[in-house]
Amino acid sequence: MKRRANAVWRGTGLEGSGTMTTHSGALSNQPYSTKLRFQDEEGKAGTNPEELIAAAHAGCFSMALSFQLANNGFTAEELRTDAVLTMEKEESGWSIKAVHLKLAGKVPGITEEKFLELAGNAKKGCPVSKVLNAEITLEAVLEA
Repeated sequence: MKRRANAVWRGTGLEGSGTMTTHSGALSNQPYSTKLRFQDEEGKAGTNPEELIAAAHAGCFSMALSFQLANNGFTAEELRTDAVLTMEKEESGWSIKAVHLKLAGKVPGITEEKFLELAGNAKKGCPVSKVLNAEITLEAVLEA
């Protein structure tokens, strides 16, 4: 299986800008720039690669957990995952240091112990977790 995306950049790193497009059309010429990436701490002026990685990680983890649950006889009523990606500037440039996954799940009939075990398995096994060279932490809450 292969997935495709395209980025076009024009100008210098500092003053230039670009667009990102995914083959699925989920993104179509979505603008991005250094200003949108680094100067808007709120991150609401436009998207950036790190935001997209965080979204991909939250989605991948949630799906991986749903498979873990199904393989153990459970069906999630709802899994809500927030992913907070931390990036730091180092001497050699910017680096993704960590991703913190915060999960709230409603899963009828499961014990908290089993829920936490399966969530841990999903954190380790999700393909996005495997590709990231960052510390990945998980905070999970089973809701009634």
